Amino acid sequence: MPIAAFITSVSLTGGTSYAAPTAPVGGEALGSHGLVSPEGVKKPPKSKATSYVIADVTTGNVLAAKDAHGRYLPASTLKALTALTLIPKLDKDRVIRPSRNACNQEGSAVGLSVKAKYKVEDLFRGLMMSSGNDAAMALAETNGGLDKTMRDMNAEAKRLQANDTVAKTPSGLDKPGQSSSAYDLALIARAGLANPDFKRYISTKTANFPAPKGKHYQISNHNKLLWRYKGMIGVKNGWTSKARASFVGAATRGGHTIVVSIMRHEGFFWDEVAKLLDWGFSVRGKATPVGKLVDPLPDPQAAPQPQASTSVTPAAQPALLDRAASKQTDSTRTVGALVIGGGLLFGLIWLAYGIRRKRGRSRL
Repeated sequence: MPIAAFITSVSLTGGTSYAAPTAPVGGEALGSHGLVSPEGVKKPPKSKATSYVIADVTTGNVLAAKDAHGRYLPASTLKALTALTLIPKLDKDRVIRPSRNACNQEGSAVGLSVKAKYKVEDLFRGLMMSSGNDAAMALAETNGGLDKTMRDMNAEAKRLQANDTVAKTPSGLDKPGQSSSAYDLALIARAGLANPDFKRYISTKTANFPAPKGKHYQISNHNKLLWRYKGMIGVKNGWTSKARASFVGAATRGGHTIVVSIMRHEGFFWDEVAKLLDWGFSVRGKATPVGKLVDPLPDPQAAPQPQASTSVTPAAQPALLDRAASKQTDSTRTVGALVIGGGLLFGLIWLAYGIRRKRGRSRL
């Protein structure tokens, strides 16, 4: 379902609610279910994907799209959001021992063991290279638990304006209510490419991975285009029986980066993605954009600006006292005068009482 179909309820007189359509994120044309491509250039290559987006990462220009905001199961492409959310939150050098729950996750796994210890950086490699559902759960638990991680991921999606995305798992395993779109996958990939660690994880072809008893074994990246396509950076592919095949990836040529995202593809998609990337490079700068990858919203948890020090040196104390005295108000002066006057009056009364007692004693 395209985001254009999402509505805001407007209450009118009589209590009846009517629907007001909302504009698709990135431009009106992106609300279409069909192919949207620019005039004056050749059409994009045919694809069996139900939905796709081709965009220029640098400018954010969407060059072509098909059902860009259609909501579909993302499968393991959702791991791109997991990584983007958690990389800034977790110390990559932190060492953890995964729980049995993490090690026993169903589906694709990097092979975590409760008998081994891992750096957080190892887990991110396992997540983005080997599509490890076990690594996804271990990262979520390291972040404070599954519930907290899902809140963090969905908050990050909203910050990116990836409003078609609802994360229910950190791995992308199918779950009712979980969704994303080709447009959102392109947004997430674009944001991830701006993070050096994210970019490093997705572009690594092979790496040594820890095993029990201090041993290691080699893992390799599941993105086949890292070996096949010139300038391929990577990102993430995914597949489940319900979601079918999905993919989001970016490549750089001649100093320009193109991102392609596809969802619900029924067959072998690698060659199709390569052709879509080729088309993107060929029309970049020549075609009128059909939409825009929007920029993220300001981070609500951005660190506040440091405040000036409130420590006081001995030399500054007299000046502070002078300023404090100069800031006395009329009310504080009045209260001070009453206190002093009351004290003097009490002293005079007590003095008079003492004199009378002394005179009384002298009469006896």
